[in-house]
Amino acid sequence: MEFLGEGAAVLPGLVELRRVLHREPEVGLMLPRTQSVVLDALAGLPLEVTTGQELTSVVAVLRGGQPGPTVLLRGDMDALPVVEETGLEYAAENGNMHACGHDLHTAGLVGAAQLLSARREELKGNVLFMFQPGEEGLGGAGYMLREGLLDATGDKPIAAYALHVWAQAARGVFQLRPGTTMASSNQLHITVRGKGGHGSMPDRTVDPVPVVAEIVLALQAYATRRVSVFDPVVITVTQLEAGVAINVIPNTARLGATVRTLSDAMLDQLTRELPALAERIAAAHGCTADARLDPQYPVTVNDVARTAETFEVLTGLFGADRVQGLDNPLMGAEDFSMVLKEVPGTFVMVGARPDDVSAAEAPSNHSSIVRFDDAVLGDQAVALAQLAAGHLA
Repeated sequence: MEFLGEGAAVLPGLVELRRVLHREPEVGLMLPRTQSVVLDALAGLPLEVTTGQELTSVVAVLRGGQPGPTVLLRGDMDALPVVEETGLEYAAENGNMHACGHDLHTAGLVGAAQLLSARREELKGNVLFMFQPGEEGLGGAGYMLREGLLDATGDKPIAAYALHVWAQAARGVFQLRPGTTMASSNQLHITVRGKGGHGSMPDRTVDPVPVVAEIVLALQAYATRRVSVFDPVVITVTQLEAGVAINVIPNTARLGATVRTLSDAMLDQLTRELPALAERIAAAHGCTADARLDPQYPVTVNDVARTAETFEVLTGLFGADRVQGLDNPLMGAEDFSMVLKEVPGTFVMVGARPDDVSAAEAPSNHSSIVRFDDAVLGDQAVALAQLAAGHLA
């Protein structure tokens, strides 16, 4: 069963669907308008559809005409709280933006559902379509797993696949790698407590501000002196807060940082050592510190066998020049990692850079001016459909 010749047939409808989603982006776990659009797009297909309880997810099951196992396909649906500045005629105007391309993921998964539904009788098993809110920092995949996603067909899936568009890669070029593919994402929170007072008399206070500054520098030194270069981390301090009045030394100061790792062992080390580092620096200055490292998303690990199959399927569909191996993991994070901890599968990047944007000038995902070429939607739909049907076969 091959879908390559059928991708163009679904493309016009998918482009319009994507642009409808793009005009009205929603953020977080509750996406009522997006859910409604997806349900309308799936109406009429031979699917068993259920919706989430704690979030506006959509789970659709396609039961093949022949018995067999289940394969999961995922598309995330949420946007970002970014004011769009692309100038597109279908640009969002509600203060949110599909700056990470999830509108393409949603439309591409609808296209895969259409293609597979048309060939349902030939399918040797079931396909589980996972339309997910809350990928951008809220762990929507975890909510769906807790609500029984993997039991939707009665059999736990034997493979799981997801595609993610990439604004800086050429349109239609697929990139993937076996093993560790994306980093874990974690949040470091540190509050230093001292004794405030008048800014003209710091000797009569215990000033937490220079202590926080010292911790920032210590975190950078930690990343280069306590961490192996072969198991790297990224520690980026993104929040510093202290004081209200310019002539008042505050009682407290705090920082927030994002911490990325490529292994669970390194995350365990950081969970122990970063709070201790902050507490000891604070103590050296007569302050105390409340510090914690909160895990958010685990490392995204592609199954070796499923990834080898994915290379073969994509190369057969699109040619070897459009399928590339990623040399190194990406330090971004993905909550599809939660699914891959339960089901062997593969997470694939696909280029969606418009032809009028050079590689050197292409904005990154999450930029307020990033644009994605929705001509890639047909390839997305075909790739997902073929991965599911091919694995079931």
